Amino acid sequence: MIIGAGVSGLAVADALTRLDMDVAVLEARQRTGGRLLSTPLDLGATWFWDGERRVRALTERFGVATFSQHLVGDTIVEDMSGVQRYAGNMIDSASYRYAGGAACLTDALAAGLPAGTLRLDHPVERISLAAASMSASQATTVDVTARGRTWRARHVVLAVPPATAVDTIKLPAELPPELIRLAAATPVWMGQVVKIVAVYTEPFWRRDGLAGAAASRRGPMQEIHDMSGPEGYPAALFGFAPASLIRADAERALRDQLTRLFGPQESNPLHITIANWSTEKWTSPVPRIVESGSTAPKPVDYGLFGHRGYQRPGLDGRLHWAATETATAYPGHVEGALEAAERAVAAIRRGLPGRTTNGPDQRRI
Repeated sequence: MIIGAGVSGLAVADALTRLDMDVAVLEARQRTGGRLLSTPLDLGATWFWDGERRVRALTERFGVATFSQHLVGDTIVEDMSGVQRYAGNMIDSASYRYAGGAACLTDALAAGLPAGTLRLDHPVERISLAAASMSASQATTVDVTARGRTWRARHVVLAVPPATAVDTIKLPAELPPELIRLAAATPVWMGQVVKIVAVYTEPFWRRDGLAGAAASRRGPMQEIHDMSGPEGYPAALFGFAPASLIRADAERALRDQLTRLFGPQESNPLHITIANWSTEKWTSPVPRIVESGSTAPKPVDYGLFGHRGYQRPGLDGRLHWAATETATAYPGHVEGALEAAERAVAAIRRGLPGRTTNGPDQRRI
């Protein structure tokens, strides 16, 4: 049983299916992809880099066209005293984009699964150890409950951010308290970030010798990048802003900032899309009230990414962590999600062959 149909969960499902294992994937949203969300411009994951061999292999396997991030041109920097232009691109590095958006990867993985494997709009409510087996020789199994139905599985893969799992799922009481505390404290990549995409008729900043790259201490966007497609079309810029800086009148503030940085032409993009990942229930945990009574977020500790507590399966080898936050290499990247998926699949292969069966109600998947 796999919980979450982002790139990590779907990669696990794909690998296990190709090993002739029976697999079920439960996804809380009404779509696949998780933090890979494309319209087709990316509102979530955007880039991959040299050395990320798993991503490259996936694009080649599915024939997903890629292109290089635009780098040519000068950088704009804004502080409270004004706007300055600096020679060269001081922000972006050599990287690659997906011609049809990053969600092409998850679309392709989902399309290759056997019919009935994937169930959308199925938020998992509870995970628990199954009742004692009838004979001591039988392996431990795990029950997963969603939408009033319970599935019984030999293995369960948590392919959602650990903190989100703690926040939204009643996890087995047998898990060590220190592991639950670790999961709750592990930051969600992009969890408190807003991504803004502004679309234009043409990438006019390139004509002006700009890279579309900008940094700002005034905000609301703190960094901006060229997000145009191959050959510059569709033309777009995108930026990141902390969720705390996005107000009800965010679009007007964003347009004002773009005008300050790039000139009057920038005040009227065709449209602006705001993706606030901090308000995505199935991505970001609800802020918890701390002892002081405040819901203010605690300092982010990215050092918890790839923690050794995630590297060994729990529940006697039956519960596996597979979100990008658990990866020891490239955590936060698509590559990290694929690395975590690879680890979960290897652990399952080392154990008894996993078979997801019909639940106690005897209905088949």
